[in-house]
Amino acid sequence: MIILTPISCKNSTELATPVAPERVLADSKLIGEFQASQLRGRFTGALAPVQLLVRYGIKVYRIEYNTTNTDGKPIKASGALLVPNTDGAMPLISAQHGTIASDAEAPSYYNSGSEIYTFGTLFAAQGYIVAAPDYIGYGVSKDLPHTYEHREGLATASLDMLRASREFLADQQIKWDSRLFITGYSEGGYASMSLQKKIEEETGEEFNLVASSLGAGAYDKTATMRYLVSNRTTTNSDYNRLYTWVLLTYDRIYGLNRPASYYFKEPYASRVAESGRNANIGVSLNDAFTDAFKKAAAEETDQAFVEAVADNDVYDWKPRTPTRLYHGTADNLVFYFNSQNAYDAMQKRGATNVKLYPIRNATHATGLIEFILGTYTFFTNPSNL
Repeated sequence: MIILTPISCKNSTELATPVAPERVLADSKLIGEFQASQLRGRFTGALAPVQLLVRYGIKVYRIEYNTTNTDGKPIKASGALLVPNTDGAMPLISAQHGTIASDAEAPSYYNSGSEIYTFGTLFAAQGYIVAAPDYIGYGVSKDLPHTYEHREGLATASLDMLRASREFLADQQIKWDSRLFITGYSEGGYASMSLQKKIEEETGEEFNLVASSLGAGAYDKTATMRYLVSNRTTTNSDYNRLYTWVLLTYDRIYGLNRPASYYFKEPYASRVAESGRNANIGVSLNDAFTDAFKKAAAEETDQAFVEAVADNDVYDWKPRTPTRLYHGTADNLVFYFNSQNAYDAMQKRGATNVKLYPIRNATHATGLIEFILGTYTFFTNPSNL
């Protein structure tokens, strides 16, 4: 069994104390309470051994809070807050979810099959408070477009979810021991890296961030874009829908407003124009792109597009927080070079508290379990990179 151990606060006296943000918590509701025996019953078959990690029952709350959309307008967002049934002071994990296919999978619904229902619950049952943002575009903000793989949109929604959670815990007199951990896989890995960077660079001493465990995120958007336009990649239409989703998100948020025919040849341009991110593209994506777009992207003559992509790079900076990067070496959805490039860039900047954990021969799907188990171990002893 993993036992939580006290972690001393980091020395961050070199940081300026920020102005206290306005209250962001708008509403909260208890949506479920579950005993430890009920939680153990969720983990069967190959996952049966993790039943030993369940120590506490939990309460699950839906949190609604005020945040800002990518256009600067104030909006409401939502998320789930999982609180262990214990009187002791507990650490807090900000858990950013990976790509989801429907609003019903958002954390604040706490539906079976969602990340928060399974792996998020396992963290909570081990003694962590877990804050899980829906992101913009899900939950209470479901009528807005999701900010898919957009650095600032994901980071802002996640940061304000943390602030709302802090206010809720204080209102309910739930004991938080001030320690904060960050984790996420896939889109959640990218969102978590974006959140970590925002906390470290913009919030001063507002949070006591102890450790960050990131899995298979597309941190180097520029390298990913160049690879996709210049190389033959998967013909998996589900993967290509995700790449298209990123492209259309950046086109919208940065006001590029290009027609689908700028990016895609026929018949794919018509499909994207009609179905958006759900368009069926069953060829290597570089075979679906127009020659003009590929040339402009590769040679960086389309400055507006290149700058939009680069604005979402989150790999080349110097984290202060102990950070693990997990990634499957055979990942053909979010390419392994994203974590390798991040590690190399951070090392060059002198970040000695970042370590790369290659998951040998693992794909995007098969690397998940090793990432989760490694994260548990790391959070138990963050000094052991």
